[in-house]
This record gives sequence, structure tokens and C-alpha cells, in this order.
Amino acid sequence: MTLTVNLPNFTIGENAYDEIATYCTPFGTKVAIIGGKKALKASQDRILDAITSTDLEVVDTVWYGENANLSNIDRIASIESVQEADMLFAVGGGRAIDAVKSVAHRLDKPVFSFPTIASTCAPTTAVCVLYEDNGEMHGVQQIPQPPVHSFADSVVIAEAPTKYLWAGIGDAITKEIESTFSARGRDLSFKDDLGVKIVQGCNDRLIANGKAAMDAAHEHKASPAIDKVLQEIIGTTALTSVLVHNDYNSNLAHALYYGATATESGETHLHGEWTCYGALVLLTMDKQYEARDTLFEFMKSINLSTNLEQLELTTEEDFNKMLNKCMSMDDITVSPYEITREMVISAIQEVEEINK
Repeated sequence: MTLTVNLPNFTIGENAYDEIATYCTPFGTKVAIIGGKKALKASQDRILDAITSTDLEVVDTVWYGENANLSNIDRIASIESVQEADMLFAVGGGRAIDAVKSVAHRLDKPVFSFPTIASTCAPTTAVCVLYEDNGEMHGVQQIPQPPVHSFADSVVIAEAPTKYLWAGIGDAITKEIESTFSARGRDLSFKDDLGVKIVQGCNDRLIANGKAAMDAAHEHKASPAIDKVLQEIIGTTALTSVLVHNDYNSNLAHALYYGATATESGETHLHGEWTCYGALVLLTMDKQYEARDTLFEFMKSINLSTNLEQLELTTEEDFNKMLNKCMSMDDITVSPYEITREMVISAIQEVEEINK
């Protein structure tokens, strides 16, 4: 049996962009920078300053669009300058980076990621979460490897709106809970076993540093606490993501978020805000009450949403839309036991009760 492992590579810190020359110049000279408008405004000058003394040349700067949907990916991939570039720089949040990762895979080009917010582990994973043009979840595209290298400048991330780091902490928390749950009782391969073990302790570290990181983010100042949280968001959780089979990469927490994309709440509330709430539901359903209560108290301490009212999903119609899509997702297929609609409803009701 042949085993191939492609792990994430990343640089995190206040001077992360200083490493661009080291990791990018072996792949050529022509660079197409692709990202969100706000992300490009926040980071492009720092990126350009970092490559001034290198042989790298920016041949184009492209707005990726407003979502990681197929029509945007088609449009970007058809741009001549993107096709002619030696490498792509994906700049922005999870959706922008996932869109560029998908384009790079289609065009067979190396891609480097430059997260300007820390809302997900997208900068260092080998999956692209794609959406329909109306914003509803389309599906997950698996690609052979993560970006060649990710450069997370903690100054840029600290200067971003605090809600993104807040949501990134929430999303990162779900990885240890979901992977451990999905893999329970299974005969795991080397990669799966390693991936599940790597993430153990991630939540203890997030809880230990999360409040201090958010306090620094509110002051828009880089700090050791932000760096420690970034190491979990785009480091630990990404290592698990690229190692484990997709069956062990997510579970009910993500299925609930994907369900929410069928409603307005999925657009107005961030991915990590929803998945962290979903982790509360999963722990409740699985009767892991001590872990659930610890997570609940931490979420309250940094004001992550712990109930459906805060997530603005309050009508029976929206609840059923969310649940219908949630129960159709493959994420919940591989579990220690069959997850039924009734079990999810009961767990949600129990989470609502502890909020009272």
C-alpha cells in the first residue's frame, strides 16, 4: 500500500510576509493576487512591500467575487492573466481562499494563502467549501493538497473586525469534538489515527487563550495570545483536516451550519458562530455534559451564540428548513450511532433549556 501525506505549511506572526521569498520564488516569478476587496485593501501594500526585493512580479490583482460559488470560480479561471501566472496568491477569508484553491486546482497552479481574517482553517486545508449562487451550501470539493504555504500576518488579522477571530475560535473548537466523535470505536488507518490524536488538547488551549486573544483583538493589537489562537485555527485543526478521511473531518456541528445556509441565519451569522453552537448540540446529544458545560461557559465568556434566538433562527419554518438540510448532509453519516432527527431536536431543546 502506498501512503501519501501532504501536510499544511504555514508562517504565523507579525512579520509572516517576510518569508514570501523563501517559499514562493522556487515556483516562478509571475503572481496573480486574488481576494476580497476589503482583504486586498488590508494586506496588499504589506504583500507588495515584502516582494519588492524579490524576482516576483504581480501580473494582476483580481476581486474573487462575493462567494465561493461555481460561477465565480468559472469566471476567475477564465481570466487570461490568471491562466498565465506561475502562482496564485489567495487573499482574504475562508470563502475567498476556498474559491482560489479551487481555481488553482483546476488550472494546475501552486497556490499560497494569505488569510486576513482568522474565521476558519481554510488557508491550510485541502478542501473547498462551495456554495450555490443564492448562498446555500453546494458541497465540499476535495483537492490533493493544501496551499503550498500559508502566511498569517497577525498584525493584519488583529486589525480586522473582531467578529472574524471570534468566529474562528468557534470553528476551531468543533474539530476536536467532531473528529473524536466520528472516529469513536472505529479501526482507524495511520493517517486517520494520527489526525484524531493531533487535535487532542486543542480545545484546552483555545479556552486558555481565547479570552486574552479577543481582548487584544478588540484593541486591534497583535499579541502572543492571538498568535497562540492562530496556531490552533490554521495549524492544529488544519493538520487534522488534511490527515483524516472526510468521514472524520466533521459531524453534526457542521451539518447544522450547512442546514442554516438554507435560511437567512446562515447568511447573517458566521460559519464558526454556527458550528460552535452545533458543538454544544452534539455534546448534549452525546451526553458529554461536563465537556458541554465547560464549552458553554467559555462561549458565554466571549459572547459566542449559545441559543437559536441569538442566531436569529426563531420561526418554525426556518427551523424545519435548517433541520431538513442538516439531516441530509453526509457529515453525520459516519457516527458512533445513527443520528436521528428526533435526537437532534431533543438536544437542541436541551441546549435551549440550559440557556434559561
